[in-house]
Amino acid sequence: MQTNFTPEQLKDSATAVSEQILRKCVHCGFCTATCPTFALLGDELDSPRGRIYLIKEMLENDRPADAKTVKHIDRCLSCLSCMTTCPSGVNYMHLVDHARIHIERTYKRPLQDRILRAVLQAVLPEPGRFRLAIAAAFYGRPLAGLMKSCGGTLAKLGAMLALAPTKSSTPSQFIGQESVAPETQQKGRVAILKGCAQSVLAPSINDAATRLLTRIGYEVVFPKGEGCCGALVHHMGKEEASNEQAKANIDAWMREMEGEGLDAVIITASGCGTTIKDYGFMLREDPQYAAKAQKISEMSKDIVEFLIEQDLGETQLHEDLTVAYHSACSMQHGQKITWQPKKLLQNAGFVVREPQESHLCCGSAGTYNIMQPKIATALRDRKVGNLEATHPELVATGNIGCITQISSGTQIPVIHSIELLDWAYGGPKPVLLGKA
Repeated sequence: MQTNFTPEQLKDSATAVSEQILRKCVHCGFCTATCPTFALLGDELDSPRGRIYLIKEMLENDRPADAKTVKHIDRCLSCLSCMTTCPSGVNYMHLVDHARIHIERTYKRPLQDRILRAVLQAVLPEPGRFRLAIAAAFYGRPLAGLMKSCGGTLAKLGAMLALAPTKSSTPSQFIGQESVAPETQQKGRVAILKGCAQSVLAPSINDAATRLLTRIGYEVVFPKGEGCCGALVHHMGKEEASNEQAKANIDAWMREMEGEGLDAVIITASGCGTTIKDYGFMLREDPQYAAKAQKISEMSKDIVEFLIEQDLGETQLHEDLTVAYHSACSMQHGQKITWQPKKLLQNAGFVVREPQESHLCCGSAGTYNIMQPKIATALRDRKVGNLEATHPELVATGNIGCITQISSGTQIPVIHSIELLDWAYGGPKPVLLGKA
């Protein structure tokens, strides 16, 4: 794609990066075939290629974002399916991230939208506040259907209430502990990201990872000062806030590395993993953090990436269970982790089936199912239909957002892959599957 940025514009490093990304696009349209919003809406401006044109025009003319551009960029899930499909290597992720930052800085959203976004930014990354919000949502949940039918901001609030769990989760068995010792001869030492939303919605996920890792010889540590990965606000275009959250995590993990050492930073939410593996790019111009951020990005691994290289021993699974595997977008497109989860589940004794249209997003996408409830619900229903068509006894996936989203549309248990693997290799049976 030909670009017309001025030398002065290209002095800005973010613009220079975007210009190089734009130049790689050859207008082929392969991305339109795998874009969820284009598949649903059929609007060229709701395809990656269409959004690229909007972004190019906005950045080249160095103008504030307008309502039309914001509308179509907001509809982007950042599922990154287009990057898997693109034959030219267009880094759409960095381009749309830049566009969102530009929108945040130059476009004044309607007051109701600004308030909702501010609430999400204040609540979701903070586990304490999130727990209080979930408790309050219990009383508002009966109004969710009515609110969703009203449209506008009320519909978004209704979607948020509908997604809230109906009962509180069981606290982590490792609450208050700074580390958990290995059960066998120690092979190494790893940190697990506690994060924000997942630690409230499903602490059982990190508990399962901790149990399995300690059984195979790893000390697991929970560094002080670590928190939200920054993804939630990053996708809202709030660059400063996301970078500060990233720096807090980097500081926490570097203290462990410089102390007793770390072999890896383990992540059990693939949405977080995509962002953490991009810390090196996000902080590339920060003289104090650039090298440290790149180091953390390189040593971060999704739990299945780490386990595929380990000897897990003999499976203890004595049930024939058919699992439909849902590959989260952040897993397959963001991190290019595709075969490892399925191989681990098969090795553990599960019968694994993959649904049709496995490349398409379920509609979760961070806060997307709150901010764009109509599109998100259509994508969820399409995903659930494809999953149920495999006639599974349960659905496995590697991202808390997908678990929440898909569970809201089906009666089939949706369980994190690590909980199934923990069970198969000696851990407790997942609660959703009933008592052993």
